[in-house]
Amino acid sequence: MSRNESFFEDRSRRQFLQVAGTVLGTGSMTLPAQGAGAREKKRPRVAAIFTVFHHRSHAHVLLENFLEPYLFRGKATDPGFDVVSFYADQTVKDDMTQDVARKYKVRVFKTIREALCLGGKELVVDAVLSIGEHGAYPVNKLGQLEYPRKRFFDEIVAVMRESRRFVPLFNDKHLSYRWDWAREMVDTAKKLGIPFMAGSSVPLAQRVPPLELPANAEIAEAVAVHGGPVEVYDFHGLEVLQSLVESRKGGETGIARVEFLRGEALWKAAREGRWPVALAEAAVAADLGKKPPTLHRIEGEVPEETHAILVTYKDGTRGTVLKVGKKSTRWAFACRLKGEEKDRVCRFYAGPWGNRNLFKALAHAIQHHFREGKSPYPVERTLLTTGALEAAMHSRDRGKAVATPHLEFAYAARDFRAMRETGASWKIITEKMPEPRGINSDAGRK
Repeated sequence: MSRNESFFEDRSRRQFLQVAGTVLGTGSMTLPAQGAGAREKKRPRVAAIFTVFHHRSHAHVLLENFLEPYLFRGKATDPGFDVVSFYADQTVKDDMTQDVARKYKVRVFKTIREALCLGGKELVVDAVLSIGEHGAYPVNKLGQLEYPRKRFFDEIVAVMRESRRFVPLFNDKHLSYRWDWAREMVDTAKKLGIPFMAGSSVPLAQRVPPLELPANAEIAEAVAVHGGPVEVYDFHGLEVLQSLVESRKGGETGIARVEFLRGEALWKAAREGRWPVALAEAAVAADLGKKPPTLHRIEGEVPEETHAILVTYKDGTRGTVLKVGKKSTRWAFACRLKGEEKDRVCRFYAGPWGNRNLFKALAHAIQHHFREGKSPYPVERTLLTTGALEAAMHSRDRGKAVATPHLEFAYAARDFRAMRETGASWKIITEKMPEPRGINSDAGRK
């Protein structure tokens, strides 16, 4: 099926509509056309600034939930915004930018400034999506992908400054591969009053089994597990860890030390009790459904070196992000509370079609941010994980722990439960449904 065709084959679409109508109690699902200019009532306008737009790129899986209704917690959800402009930093094979733009009447511009001003001289959009992931960008000596997120931010903010109008901005994933740039981005947004949001999609996934830590939990130690590559997935692991430990007793006070471990150094540290093997096994078991025979590899998966990031918080709390095996949808968490013998454990279920459906909940959270002018969780969370990731890469390069006095800052956590997927959507979109290549029209437009 080409990207110009409907998201589902006719048979799959009929199956979806039947299931969706039954679950939602409507018998059928119909929502208004969602293309820009298709409605009589004017809606807030969004500019999308991205690196590349191809199948399964972040631009694809985020924007499909802005261009069409989508499912969140099993309910058809209108995005409430019109995407009116695209800026693509690069064009790749099988690029979707022009096809999607034609279908949804979105204008494509050659510069970020033009995309924000719709070819005019002043900012005319009401919110900005900055999606700096994927594409052909340099990898530096630390192993960091040098995505142009800071450049995107600077060009976007320059237009806002000149127009003396500051609108909500979302930055996909971590802020920058450089700590000083990340700090500058957050400080600039605060100084100018720009509602700023960033971060990972994974903390918003369904928790299986449902896991809620008690208020002011006293966490002895915690582990987040993933099955992806170094750096790009380590960030997601850090966000999973941080999204749960940030609300611990005493609040978040920052990170004092970060250490990247691999090879024999990792297992030596395990024998010395420097990271909790049993807790890591419990987290992996939540993903596998059984205790793993070893954390060196996962049976049936391509062998890859296990590595870990050890995080020592200023208040003494210990956190570990562990990469085990090779599986892009492996996300799990385990912690032990003081005074308890039983671990608190869950996996983060992404839904059908790999990680693609993770972005429905993230799009929903971004739309909340755009409407309310306030992120549902603090941007400081992502500032902290950005700094921890950069420190981990320096530790990997140097072969020793890195002190992080610059990460010893506090912030107040927010209750973001309303932004998380509960799993109701996966009763409608099921594992048996084929994944189409185009824009997701799964809310049942006829």
